[in-house]
Amino acid sequence: MASSLIDVEYNYKTICENISKAAQKCGKSADEITFLAATKTVDAVTINHAISLGLSYIGENRVQELLSKFDQYDLDNASLQFIGHLQTNKVRQIIDKVDLIQSVDSLKLAAEISKQATLKNKNMDILIEVNVGMEDNKSGVFPEKLLDLLYQIKDLPSINIKGLMAIPPICENSQKICKYFDNMHKMFIDIKSKNIDNISMDILSMGMSDDYYEAILSGSNMVRVGSALFGARNYNLV
Repeated sequence: MASSLIDVEYNYKTICENISKAAQKCGKSADEITFLAATKTVDAVTINHAISLGLSYIGENRVQELLSKFDQYDLDNASLQFIGHLQTNKVRQIIDKVDLIQSVDSLKLAAEISKQATLKNKNMDILIEVNVGMEDNKSGVFPEKLLDLLYQIKDLPSINIKGLMAIPPICENSQKICKYFDNMHKMFIDIKSKNIDNISMDILSMGMSDDYYEAILSGSNMVRVGSALFGARNYNLV
């Protein structure tokens, strides 16, 4: 365990340095970029150690795993978000436990979040997940349907649309991935310029362990980093 935590310390410092370099390269400060740790399969002790280093945001992909670790997270010092595909029948299980849901991609899901948040007397921040690569095997709204979905969701009670999230296709080089990132940034800016009531384009969540540097250069202000921080995952554990 000790060597593992030492690795996390080294990785955390390296990622923070890379975020700072990328931010400076595009005329921003590191403080303008949110570093969220994707914590799928990571035990609470390791997560809390990262929080002790200064990590302020953690994200879980699976409801069951989130619930199993919830009482162990150091949430006095970090914000917990949900970043994976969310089934409507699981919304009520996490609505009072997370600060933001990043993966809203349908009116049906948004309506259930609205319903459950209202029951809990809570305003839930959400991001709209965009299937920027238009891949049939991935969740997310297709780009051409994004604006319509935003208008359908924006007036639902107890929901605040805070921005967009995307997981681009796997690409063999950074030039290809950057095209997807650039397209997402353009959508983000276009929507922001419309000044639509009840929609604030504050967060553009894109970029993971292999491409967070490029994502920041393309306009991302939140990156979701897992294996680069915690090491390769053992998915057989869950």
